[in-house]
Amino acid sequence: MTPVLYVATKNDGKRREIEHLLAGTSYEVRSLPREYPDIPETGSTFHANALLKAQAAYTALGFPVIADDSGLVVPSLGGAPGVLSARYAGENATPAMLVQKLLAVMQDFGDAKRSAHFRTSLVLMLSSTMYASFDGIVYGRIITAPKGTNGFGYDPVFVPNGHTATFAEMTLETKNPMSHRGMAMRKLKSFLQHLTLSAATPSG
Repeated sequence: MTPVLYVATKNDGKRREIEHLLAGTSYEVRSLPREYPDIPETGSTFHANALLKAQAAYTALGFPVIADDSGLVVPSLGGAPGVLSARYAGENATPAMLVQKLLAVMQDFGDAKRSAHFRTSLVLMLSSTMYASFDGIVYGRIITAPKGTNGFGYDPVFVPNGHTATFAEMTLETKNPMSHRGMAMRKLKSFLQHLTLSAATPSG
């Protein structure tokens, strides 16, 4: 029987990205049911929020769960949007509204104040008491106007260091090897493969 692994998100863009990153594993990846209630992200760190979501989803579903909390950190804004990245422009803000607010706040910033990084904290909940966590980070800068239609969130205004295209101008094949989520997911994928190999190896 193929083992099932739930992704604790109803964000289609995030789900597609995670499914792409987990391709080649022995797990059947499923999203949360649409009727699953949203989990309040009350933690003060990305890790705390990821753990909250993973624990709640595991309790409800009874299957191993991946949950992540990710966000954009702009040092010149004191670390904002940070853990409030998804709510930076209000509770029901669209991705376009988030980008518009960020650009408005940074409209008078010169290049020296446009450095930023994306950070991901990912938690794999294996049982009610056992979990593993993985982190990823990618550095770059915020540009002055959106470019590209791929990705989600702040991708249209984030250009990773060493590149000229935004994340939203890149395909998943280009973005994932360098992205914060890609980095964390590769660590998780290696962990899952180790688990699978350990389970398949007779002891003694």
